[in-house]
Amino acid sequence: MEIALVVVVVAFALGFDYTNGFHDAANAIATSVSTRALTPRVALTMAAVFNLVGALLGTEVATTIGSGIIEITGDSGAHGLTIVLAGLIGAIVWNLITWWLGLPSSSTHALIGGLTGAGVASATTVHWDVILNKVAIPMILSPLIGFGLAYLLMVAVLWVFRRAAPAKAQRRFRLAQTASAAAMSLGHGLQDAQKTMGVIVLALVAGGLHEGDEIPLWVKLSAATAISLGTYSGGWRIMRTLGRRIIELDPARGFVAETVAASVLYTTAFVFAAPVSTTHTITSAIMGVGATKRLSAVRWGVAKNIGLAWVLTIPMAALVAAIMYFVLRPFLG
Repeated sequence: MEIALVVVVVAFALGFDYTNGFHDAANAIATSVSTRALTPRVALTMAAVFNLVGALLGTEVATTIGSGIIEITGDSGAHGLTIVLAGLIGAIVWNLITWWLGLPSSSTHALIGGLTGAGVASATTVHWDVILNKVAIPMILSPLIGFGLAYLLMVAVLWVFRRAAPAKAQRRFRLAQTASAAAMSLGHGLQDAQKTMGVIVLALVAGGLHEGDEIPLWVKLSAATAISLGTYSGGWRIMRTLGRRIIELDPARGFVAETVAASVLYTTAFVFAAPVSTTHTITSAIMGVGATKRLSAVRWGVAKNIGLAWVLTIPMAALVAAIMYFVLRPFLG
């Protein structure tokens, strides 16, 4: 029974990873596609490849997710697996809702909200200090940093290229966007695939099949493959929002937004082991570069809708997960 339940939970974890891929594919490539630096299919292929590579570059974030959010060592067996499964379902449901609505919400926060909601519903220990230090604070700071750095870097770029021929400069930035989109995809894989690795390890520990925080190679490869396949399937609804509805991007602004967002993702993963939102980071960077035109150039009505989705993600995913825990508990233990 428990082995079968472990298989089910791992399958749901990889399903979440897949939805993360197509839900967040737009994060990496929307700016490059909207500025016509890359065609959609080429961009998706490149994003899928670099997501795969990025997923294999580290495990710091996976450790935070696997052992830092909830404590299930005392809830091993079917009950612990039920908690993890309920958390995953909460995250997947919210991902699908926001994908359908075309809102770039955070898969990261959906997963953390789902695990937290299932943990609270089951009276499992929730590490609120970790959630505060590695989720809540980065959730607030990463968009602010993304916005501020993107604004400042864009101002610097505009000054450096102030005498350049606009058409020639934009052609160069269009070429440079290939590199910045690849860097963004690498950062997405580095951050988001690791979260699924952490959940799978959490399930293996609950099922008594693994000890410690070390990530088995098969977990790394399966999570990397799932997010890569999900990315290749595309996220066109969200891509339209990020690429055009927030602000009309030109290649220079697209390059700066991607470069800043990728830098934030690398720093938070390698230095702080913090599971930050790829979505929040790139969206705020797009707003930052857009604000250099003029504040009114940013479509703040769209930004408000995105912000609402950000605020609702953790509590709504937690609510769905809590409900699913009570639904599943009588059947699974």
